[in-house]
Amino acid sequence: MTWPSNAPPRRDGDTAAGIEITDGFERFSQRNDIFTRAFWDDSVRSRQTDAFFASYRMEAAPRRGDGFTQRDFALRNAAWYVSDLVSKRSAAEGVREGFQAPIRGDTPLAPEPVAVDDPAAMSAEIKRIARFFGADLCGITGFDERWLYAARVDVRDFSEAPNDLPQGITSVIVLGHEMEESLVATYPSALAGAATGREYSHEAAIVMQLAAYIRNLGHEAVASMNDTGLAIPYAVQAGLGEYARNQMVITPEYGPRLRFSKIFTSLPLAHDAPRRPGVAKFCDICTKCADACPVKALPYGPPTDAGPNISAIRGVRKWTSDAEKCFGFWAKLASDCAICMRVCPFNRDFRKPRHRLWLRLALSRFRRLALWLDRKRGKRVKPSEWWQAP
Repeated sequence: MTWPSNAPPRRDGDTAAGIEITDGFERFSQRNDIFTRAFWDDSVRSRQTDAFFASYRMEAAPRRGDGFTQRDFALRNAAWYVSDLVSKRSAAEGVREGFQAPIRGDTPLAPEPVAVDDPAAMSAEIKRIARFFGADLCGITGFDERWLYAARVDVRDFSEAPNDLPQGITSVIVLGHEMEESLVATYPSALAGAATGREYSHEAAIVMQLAAYIRNLGHEAVASMNDTGLAIPYAVQAGLGEYARNQMVITPEYGPRLRFSKIFTSLPLAHDAPRRPGVAKFCDICTKCADACPVKALPYGPPTDAGPNISAIRGVRKWTSDAEKCFGFWAKLASDCAICMRVCPFNRDFRKPRHRLWLRLALSRFRRLALWLDRKRGKRVKPSEWWQAP
């Protein structure tokens, strides 16, 4: 095929990562992200979407039923608190840090850069420091412009704004942050949303601290959460896991139960190799996420490069959800939904021997047996049971 003119040359790692680009590839504009569209696109915005965002202020939080009480919303909104502080600090300038713009570097670059003679040793050091600050996973890949947003968003009027990075960026450090398993088990609920909010707050602190460490070494580092570029392809290329039907990265440590953050840096680093252990082959025979989706936003059948609406990236052959249907259900709930995460057969604690044994089956030719063994798992736990647990 002819490689798209608006993308860097093809690299050997693309096939290994399982990321297939077609001739119709286009970099994605963040203005078309479904959460951003909810502010400017009348076909998405409604009273329900306004109520969804308002529910993150307690005076607007609804009170209805188990998992959606004032206490549930209170915990969810408190879990978001640190992330909210970071995202709001420059909002008056049209910059929502961590979501529509990178987190600004408050730490100046040290005037004398530390020399790096061994990029592999420096990569090991960065992973150690990432763990020290609280990251659960860390992988490193090369800077790939294809996954940068074609434009970021000015949140004052939701117009497109330049998505610039400093010169000399060569690597992307990808961090994984585990979501609380017992909370994930209560999806869909406002209570479960605390698992999401807690990790956004965790990652905001961790990614800022790690970026500050690198800048103290005299090398450029831009802390990033949902902003600047697509986290999933960077996570896949960094060897953290494999893309699945539920639109998530399945990791051998935590399955899909992760949030990802990233750091764009000029620090000389060795890069990790992508892995394809066999998750996609399992997804070929498993449709538990698509079956469980209340609004049928997840796809059946094989991966395709066709997207249902403008909130899908063009020219990447993969499983793609209908973001409009998905977000519509979120708006109805007044909270996030991750039923697809909860029911995923890989949603396990792989620190336990029995789950590691299941993983070996799932990634082997005995995957149908693994799917059969999973048939009774993934049922929703009542949120009230989480509150009553010791």
